[in-house]
Amino acid sequence: MTAGAARPTTGAASLPPRDLPGLDPSWSRLVDVPGVGIDAGHARQWHCLDTADALARAGVPVTSGGLAGTILAVHGNPTWSYLWRSIAAESVRAAEAGEPAWRVVAVDQLEMGYSERTGLHRTLPQRVADLAAFTDALQLEGPVVTLGHDWGGVISLGWAIDHPEQLAAVALLNTAVHHPAGVPIPAPLRLAGARGVLAASTVATTAFLDTTLALASPALAPDVKAAFRAPYGSADRRGGIGNFVADIPVDERHESFPELERIAAGVAALGAATNSAAANSAAADPVPALMLWGPSDPVFGDRYLDDLADRLPHADIHRFEGASHLVAEDRPCAPAVLNWLKESVGRVGAEGAVSRPPTDPTFTPLWRPLESRAATPATADATAVIDMATGRGRSPRRVTWRQLDARVRDIAAGLHAMGVRKGDRVSLLVKPGPTLTAVLYACLKIGAIVVVADAGLGVKGLTRAVRGSWPDLIIGERLGLAAARALGWPGTRISAERLPKAAALALGVTRSTRDVADLGAGQPLPAEPGPADDAAILFTSGSTGPAKGVVYTHGQLSALRDVLGTHLGITADTGLVTGFAPFALLGPALGTLSATPDMDVSAPRTLTATAVAAAVTASDAGIVFLSPAAILNVVETADALTHDDRAALARVHTFLSTGAPIGEPMLRAVARLMPNATPHTPYGMTECLLVADITLAGVSDAAAAPDTGVCVGTPIGDNQVLVSALDSDGDATGTPSPEPGVLGEIVVSAPHLKSHYDRLHLTDVAATRDTPAGRVGAAGAVSRPEPQRWHRTGDIGHLDAQGRLWIEGRIQHVIVTADGPLAPVGPEQQVESADAVRRAAVVGVGPHGLRQAVAVVETTPAARRPGLADPQLTAAVRATTELPLAAVLVVPQLPTDVRHNSKIDRSRLSEWADRMLAGAKPSAP
Repeated sequence: MTAGAARPTTGAASLPPRDLPGLDPSWSRLVDVPGVGIDAGHARQWHCLDTADALARAGVPVTSGGLAGTILAVHGNPTWSYLWRSIAAESVRAAEAGEPAWRVVAVDQLEMGYSERTGLHRTLPQRVADLAAFTDALQLEGPVVTLGHDWGGVISLGWAIDHPEQLAAVALLNTAVHHPAGVPIPAPLRLAGARGVLAASTVATTAFLDTTLALASPALAPDVKAAFRAPYGSADRRGGIGNFVADIPVDERHESFPELERIAAGVAALGAATNSAAANSAAADPVPALMLWGPSDPVFGDRYLDDLADRLPHADIHRFEGASHLVAEDRPCAPAVLNWLKESVGRVGAEGAVSRPPTDPTFTPLWRPLESRAATPATADATAVIDMATGRGRSPRRVTWRQLDARVRDIAAGLHAMGVRKGDRVSLLVKPGPTLTAVLYACLKIGAIVVVADAGLGVKGLTRAVRGSWPDLIIGERLGLAAARALGWPGTRISAERLPKAAALALGVTRSTRDVADLGAGQPLPAEPGPADDAAILFTSGSTGPAKGVVYTHGQLSALRDVLGTHLGITADTGLVTGFAPFALLGPALGTLSATPDMDVSAPRTLTATAVAAAVTASDAGIVFLSPAAILNVVETADALTHDDRAALARVHTFLSTGAPIGEPMLRAVARLMPNATPHTPYGMTECLLVADITLAGVSDAAAAPDTGVCVGTPIGDNQVLVSALDSDGDATGTPSPEPGVLGEIVVSAPHLKSHYDRLHLTDVAATRDTPAGRVGAAGAVSRPEPQRWHRTGDIGHLDAQGRLWIEGRIQHVIVTADGPLAPVGPEQQVESADAVRRAAVVGVGPHGLRQAVAVVETTPAARRPGLADPQLTAAVRATTELPLAAVLVVPQLPTDVRHNSKIDRSRLSEWADRMLAGAKPSAP
């Protein structure tokens, strides 16, 4: 039945109006369903959306076996099947395009939407039984993918665990199957369910409905909001809204609590269950699962996502930053679901199941060299870690291999005795030094996943990172613990030092790391994790959008250690001074001494030349790691070096700038401070920390080449680099290739390439590029057959005839002019050759496709205020480049990312330049 648009009357089921935005009237149908439970003996009429007829018109009849399967979509409270109109439309579009055809059946639950109003009180077990009766009446066959939101998520999961023979996958939008004891339910639900408020807010008025619709981010269009309201125009149509709120099982005394517990246990079983398609396979595979989440939801927040992730650890998860409760309205969930189905449900087919990485017999975990040094009498009492940041007038803190290994073992055993298990997440808010080193290796040793987001992200960025990863524990120093308490970060809190009782109580701290170590003294350790187990989540700088959590396995971290050690020839006698946080913890894994200079690691520009020299003196280290921003200040403070300082720096044999490429002038300035060191500037990113490398000699050689950009050398070890050419619109659409001279996006492959992004499944998919299987050499020949993982870096550049990689900017900073795409770094280098220019950024202004290039410069001396450059500077800048510059602007300081203080924020500058040239009042970018 597809006709009709009558206004619904109390009790009767009906069809929705024909003119609701985005809703094809042909999808609507009414289904008579034999009653079950409290409805026994009474047929009930349901309204649903069903794309079966639309698919048949597209040439995919439901009964012919042409379907990939059916998506059974279940709404929550107080929405209706209109919530799923986008996935219905997307399923029809995909079928018409010849893609796998998924029938969408989106129900209106009884008492809701345009389904029948029975006036009966429906509990959770009744609603699960209702849905089963509906699918029986529809004669729905497998494979079925359940899709649920809000309380529809719980009900859809109840159907899923009761129909394993039909189930192909589960997909969830913000929902929950468990609420921890002793924690109040979310405030909006407490308020709506309060005595004296429930009926008034949910039934007598539209308050609950209005509040829910107001959660959309961005706000719903007025006609869409009206469509959601349409079935609930009078109090007698809103009884189901109140019924749903009243049925929230807040504790074990509630009548629906046992059913919720049953569903919660059943969901955990889905994580290990073999689905029907693979029932005859020797391997038992989990049912594929997808979670699309709005983290700004005040009701079903990240707490509930984390619980579901624990129950379905294999699930693909994507958190849409900024999205809220109505995530299906806020973000493009429909194509995400269907694209995921093409990939994920197809992975578990009739022939087998999801492939698992083989065990690597060569795997050596990070902590093994530490244990070896501690167990060897000749080295056990040698220094392993030096902390220079011990306070004015105090000697550096030294920790031996024996002490470090004992501390790691005790903390590891103590954490395990506390109940920390493999896969639990531990957020580390501790500055680099002996304490962080011990805690990190202790967590790794027992299989806990360390979450590392440094303070350089700022309070807002740290909050987003910590809440997004939802750790089980937070181990931090006072400042981090104070932020955790004030901002409501999740996790049991452990302090890095023993605190007075009043301070510990105020910060919500349960133990100190010393307490944990005391608890673990003499206690056994659990089995060690393997190479395929997740080990760490490292957050990106946030310079290209919200910081992303990058997941590394134990095998990948060990591969990173190995490529670093092999490439630089690091031995037990080498010694490292590490002023760059990601590498500050690798010393013990390499079996060599490491020292952290006296600096604020969240502000690299606080590092001075004297502090570096002091760390080298204390450690007699042969290698120094620094970030580009730190290098800038080290060079600028070199005049303070004493004769002894310079003598110490002269003993350094290798210097690395890590975090962003730096140019020849800065490398030469560092070489004057460390005259016997070979300066390196490796290229990499959080997702693959070491990709390519170049020395000062290589930079000098590249300077004579006609190429533009920053040359970062050739790939290290087994690493590989290809380039995907840009099209005329500035998009990287070309097949990745080693062909020289092609401007495009850089894609990389390496043994230590990340596993995935944490709870950003769609971002991870977008960052993966299909490339030829096997190793692709400079001539394009494939020399090994196994497939490889490739990562789209977002950087643009080109390879030259010698296989060297040149970086020319970020893909989002490409200026698409009338003549085609323009990369910014080459023109910036030309502009920086002007005498008065310290640093430059070239950005675009105007409409896409017709952008004009503008130079924004820092000058020497610094400009006192931002604005148009004077005529003399403008002429000098324009004389450096053949690029037609629409304008030259000056700023006291170019804006950079919050962590490295080195990557220029060109997007921000472009918006600022547009405003300035449009006549806005001068202001800082």
